Amino acid sequence: MDVYRTDRIRNVVLLGHGGSGKTTLAEAMAYLAGMTNRLGRVEDGNTVSDFDKEEIKRHFSVSTTLIPVPWDKVKVNVLDTPGYFDFVGEVEEAVSAADAAIIVVSGKAGVQVGTQKAWNLCEKYKLPRMFFVTDMDVDDVSYRKVVEELTELYGKKIAPLHFPIREDGKFVGYVNVVKQAGRKYIDKAGKEPCDVPEYLDEYLEKYHDILMESVAETSEEFMDRYFEGDEFSVTEVSAALATNVQDASIVPVCMGSPINLRGVSNLLDDICGYFPSPDKRSCNGISQKTNEIFEANYDFSKAKSAYVWKTIADPFLGKYSLIKVASGVIKSDDTLLNVEKGVEERLNKLYVLEGSKPIEVPELHAGDIGAIAKLASVQTGDSLAAKASPVLYPKAVISTPYTYKRYKAVKKGDEDKIAQSLAKMASEDKTLRVVNDSANRQTLLYGMGDQHLDIVVSKLKERYKVEIELSKPKVAFRETIRKNSDVEGKHKKQSGGHGQYGHVKMRFEPSGDLETPYVFEQVVVGGAVPKNYFPAVEKGLQECVLKGPLAAYPVVGVKATLYDGSFHPVDSSEMAFKMATILAFKKGFMDASPVLLEPIVSMKVIVPDKYTGDVMGDLNKRRGRVLGMNPDHEGNTIIEADVPQLEIYGYSTTLRSMTGGSGDFSYEFARYEQAPNDIQAKEIEARANKVDAVE
Repeated sequence: MDVYRTDRIRNVVLLGHGGSGKTTLAEAMAYLAGMTNRLGRVEDGNTVSDFDKEEIKRHFSVSTTLIPVPWDKVKVNVLDTPGYFDFVGEVEEAVSAADAAIIVVSGKAGVQVGTQKAWNLCEKYKLPRMFFVTDMDVDDVSYRKVVEELTELYGKKIAPLHFPIREDGKFVGYVNVVKQAGRKYIDKAGKEPCDVPEYLDEYLEKYHDILMESVAETSEEFMDRYFEGDEFSVTEVSAALATNVQDASIVPVCMGSPINLRGVSNLLDDICGYFPSPDKRSCNGISQKTNEIFEANYDFSKAKSAYVWKTIADPFLGKYSLIKVASGVIKSDDTLLNVEKGVEERLNKLYVLEGSKPIEVPELHAGDIGAIAKLASVQTGDSLAAKASPVLYPKAVISTPYTYKRYKAVKKGDEDKIAQSLAKMASEDKTLRVVNDSANRQTLLYGMGDQHLDIVVSKLKERYKVEIELSKPKVAFRETIRKNSDVEGKHKKQSGGHGQYGHVKMRFEPSGDLETPYVFEQVVVGGAVPKNYFPAVEKGLQECVLKGPLAAYPVVGVKATLYDGSFHPVDSSEMAFKMATILAFKKGFMDASPVLLEPIVSMKVIVPDKYTGDVMGDLNKRRGRVLGMNPDHEGNTIIEADVPQLEIYGYSTTLRSMTGGSGDFSYEFARYEQAPNDIQAKEIEARANKVDAVE
């Protein structure tokens, strides 16, 4: 592939709801640019961007794919992202590397939750954007309705550049609003001039007026001319549009049918004409030598630097670090410093990726996106720079995973291989986390939702030939006491030779500190228990608090006082006193009104106002206590509640189905509280059944 200068590069991310047609659009772009000799279909599993076996099997994108599309002496780096919310981490990474966005809307489905989430991401990253309405080949699709929905949501910013011409319900051409001219489709992607049908005159006038108003607002001179009734030339309109699109004060709407290659060449022309090259965008890091801000701004004349926005760690493709060059020109034989780790890395080869196909290039200019293979120390978020001028760039903010399940190896002995495979997958996917919960003897897998975790299981089996099974995780209950008790424990055994003798009298009471398992005191007088056995008594306590007598959960908040006992000059030993303490603890704990404590989490749920009642009702069913409700002044309510951790299992799926995917939640551990009697009884019974099963 050719080397492109910064001003000849456009980095465009495709965003939108799942199933809106992003991958089909990317495929049509690649075909029209001559990159492929046949138009792949998502249903047939032969598109450039959906090459992963999971994507082919499921007919939707799971990870972000890069397709560099050459068009009119410009390279459009198309980042095709997943639409399903479980893969939001992939989308967030891609948006951090893009300079503009196409939000794809299905003409059939209209504006969906994913459309609005895409808009919010563009707002967060201040990305110029356009809407592209697909499915125009479907007879009853209303483009006007989609434009009205968008205008209702986002106001006067919305400016249609084209709208469809239909004959007998069929999509046969379009009206160009800037040129006020009609075009009819011929052959696959060709077109010829045609008259604008009379029935479309009022829409042309309406959409043209919207555009002219926006153009007039770009300068005082234009505003004066507009009020004097002066006509702007096509060149003037296009230049003004480019300015407005780049600062997101105008958001154009285009349309077409990528399956039939209609409207796609117009879109590519608009991307090249209206979207900014990287050097029109800002990009700042921190110089590690001066501790001052380094304004890279994708300037090819500055010292070379880049940041890693995504990692591919595929057993078949190998490891690739996807970079965006922030400044300078990076060459294939460069040695760069991993600024984060302080390790130098020799590059050897530079690539651009066409889906799964690496194509070698000699150099990458500032603003370009490429890939480097086999960088040992490099991870997503790391910065690379010349050793003489190290620069650290900020990492992309990736969503936190809150859905979790317990996992176990299907085959014994696979545990190490599974751990290594999951570590590789977690280096690729920043929303995947493995947590070892030693207190409950379980390993937990965290992801963005049930579908995300299912795909992880499937990838482990397909890619790494290991199998795991997911199940409901154990919740980390704790045990404590509410009252006082006074007990003795005696361990006495006589068998030929030395016997065993240990005898303790102990008091147990609540310590008031639920952070600490136990507090040990001794007030023995007169040497009833010799001092050298005190450590043995404490060892007995240490062992007991790991698994409480009530339901085998860790013990917290107990104060144990050793006040008396007796010993045998020959038969007493540390082991005997430890055993005596264990007996005393079990009896003393059960006599002191033992209770189970359950973990409580502080939860924040953000939902559109219309779903507030449903979500509140569901939180009440989950034994949640709502602490507050506040508007975010964007049509959403922020609900804050304390909810038992036991009750939040599966909450991600419930919230999505209740709110059509528009609700979001987060939580963090708050404290332990006494569990209700019915929950306590259930846990104790479950523990008893387990013991019976073992026996």
